[in-house]
Amino acid sequence: MQQPTVCHLPNEDVEILNSEYGKNVIKLLRIKRDDKKHCIKEVEACVHIRLNSVNEYLHADNSAVIPTDTMKNIVHALAKCKGIETIEQFALDICNHFISSYCHVMYVKAYIQEVPWRRLEKNGVPHVHAFICVPEGIRFCEVELCRNGCPLVISGIKELKLKKTTQSGFQGFHRDKYTTIPDRSDRVLSAELFCKWSYGNCQDIDFDCIWDTVHECVLEAFSGPPDCGEYSPSHQKTVNNIQMLTLARVPQIQEIEVTLNNIYYDVIDLKKLGLTNDKEVLIPVDIPYASYTCTLGRKKCLKEQA
Repeated sequence: MQQPTVCHLPNEDVEILNSEYGKNVIKLLRIKRDDKKHCIKEVEACVHIRLNSVNEYLHADNSAVIPTDTMKNIVHALAKCKGIETIEQFALDICNHFISSYCHVMYVKAYIQEVPWRRLEKNGVPHVHAFICVPEGIRFCEVELCRNGCPLVISGIKELKLKKTTQSGFQGFHRDKYTTIPDRSDRVLSAELFCKWSYGNCQDIDFDCIWDTVHECVLEAFSGPPDCGEYSPSHQKTVNNIQMLTLARVPQIQEIEVTLNNIYYDVIDLKKLGLTNDKEVLIPVDIPYASYTCTLGRKKCLKEQA
């Protein structure tokens, strides 16, 4: 069999459009000890950088390459030396370190997510050094910094599962010969939420306070008043309700993206068991699932007036 001819293009005939690289899934637990009281942050970080040359790709010249193991060590060292007050500030510390320490680094991106540990309490009294992992959604952030540029900070919530057993429906939708689902005026609304937002200005921002406020907005807009709830005519409108409430309460947020991944439930047929089932016993349908995403931002004229 004839072997294929190997053809090499000269470097001048191509251009590299992106050459970032980095270290992923850098896990660490930072403990801050203040006498008997301890505070913890357990995080997972990913750090990518872009250099001012691509010689390592084109010419096998590694002289400018910062090893990814060094990048991992820098993250560990910064956690020790600067601590982790918020994951956003930690990501900013990482980006600033690479830009200020290496003159040939032109761009840094740091992604960090936090394990949701909460301090244990007994009769309202917080424990000094014991914690519980509470699945109230995973907090994450992403910071991008270019040399001679301003940082872009994005914060978010992911893997937050929400459910309400009524006050949800889906009616009046487009129909054609492929449509088989009926109108529903009362159904279980269950979804996994992904939400991220960006700030107009990163100066003097209380990242903890804003994250808590957005988290509260998500829960409030999804559920409605505690005594009666609020009707949701679609996943799309629920997404919009979350965004509108968040933008109304947090003026520092300029843009917010929300995704609801639907967790569908089928009513189980219990007739063969001689039982009626008034939507009391249901079974989750894992796949396929529907996904609803919208990005909402403040209009430019409103930004300029602020």
